[in-house]
Amino acid sequence: MARMTMIEAIRDGLAVAMERDPRVVVFGEDVGYFGGVFRCTQGLQQRFGAARCFDTPINESGVVGAAIGMAAYGLRPCVEIQFADYVYPAYDQIVSEAARLRYRSNGDFTAPLTIRMPTGGGIFGGQTHSQSPEALFTHVAGLKTVVPSNPHDAKGLLIAAIEDDDPIVFLEPKRLYNGPFDGHHERPVTPWSRHPLGEVPEGHFTVPLGKAVVRRPGAAVTVLAYGTMVHVAIAAAEDFGVDAEVIDLRTLLPLDLDAVRESVEKTGRCVVVHEATLTSGFGAELAALVQEHCFYSLEAPVLRVTGWDTPYPHAQEWDYFPGPARVGEALLEAMAG
Repeated sequence: MARMTMIEAIRDGLAVAMERDPRVVVFGEDVGYFGGVFRCTQGLQQRFGAARCFDTPINESGVVGAAIGMAAYGLRPCVEIQFADYVYPAYDQIVSEAARLRYRSNGDFTAPLTIRMPTGGGIFGGQTHSQSPEALFTHVAGLKTVVPSNPHDAKGLLIAAIEDDDPIVFLEPKRLYNGPFDGHHERPVTPWSRHPLGEVPEGHFTVPLGKAVVRRPGAAVTVLAYGTMVHVAIAAAEDFGVDAEVIDLRTLLPLDLDAVRESVEKTGRCVVVHEATLTSGFGAELAALVQEHCFYSLEAPVLRVTGWDTPYPHAQEWDYFPGPARVGEALLEAMAG
C-alpha cells in the first residue's frame, strides 16, 4: 500500500471516483486550476478536463445550488467549500433543498451530492477559519455527516460518500491534513508517512458509512471522539495512564450506536470529546444517547470535553483547543465518579 497524507488520500479518492464514474464532477472556489486552497484537488483538472473539475465564482449558495440541480438530473457532484466557516450562505440550499429532495419528491428524485469542507482549528485561523459546525448538519433529517481522522479512512469514506445516493457533508479536520495531531502543539508533528493509518490502499475501496472503530482498546472508560480529537484522546489516555477505550465514530450520522453501547456497557463510564463549542454540540446528543441506552451500566455521569462557548480565538488558540490535559482531567474525574 502507498503512504499518503490526508490531502493526498482525498485527492486520490476523488480521482478514483472520477475515473470509475463519468457522472462524478468536482468544483468549487479555486478547485480547478489552482487545485484548492489546501491542494486537495491539485492535478484533477489537468487529468479529467475543465468540464469535470472547474472553478466557480465566490458564491457558496451558488456552488451548492448548482450541485443540487446536477444531482437531481443524474450527476454525482462533489463540491468543495474552502473552509467550513464559509458554508453558512449555502446552509439554506443544503437544508431546504438537498436534504429534503428525496422526501418531497416521494423518492422520484435524490441528491447524490457530497460537500467537502475543511473543519476545526489548530492552524491559527482565528474565528473565521476554525469553526466546527457538524452539529448544524446532524440536526437535519436527510443529511449524512462524515468526519475522518486519518488518510486511510478519508479516502475510503470519501469514495463511499460519492457513491451514496443521499447528500453527505464531508468534514475534513484541516489540522490532520499533513499528520496526526495529538494536541501537544509544542512537539513536532509525526508525519503520516510514519503512522500506520498513513497506509492507504491503491485503487477503489470504501469504508462503510455508519461504522465506528476502536482506535485504542480499554476497559476502564469509553471515550467517544471523531476527527482530530481521536488522536488527542489517545494521547490523553497514555499521558494520564488511564485504561481508556477510544472509539473513532467516523460518521456522526448514521451513528454506530451498537459500537457505542457495546463499549459503554463494558467500561461503565463515558467521556465525549469534540472541538466544537459545548452548548448544543454533537456531544450533547451522544451523552443523551449513552444515558438513554446504557443507563444501568453507567458508574458515573457522562462527561464532555469541548471547545468553549466563545468564538475561536487567535492568540489564545491552545487555551480554547481541548487538548490532552483537559481530556485527561475528565478521564480521571470519570474514574473517580
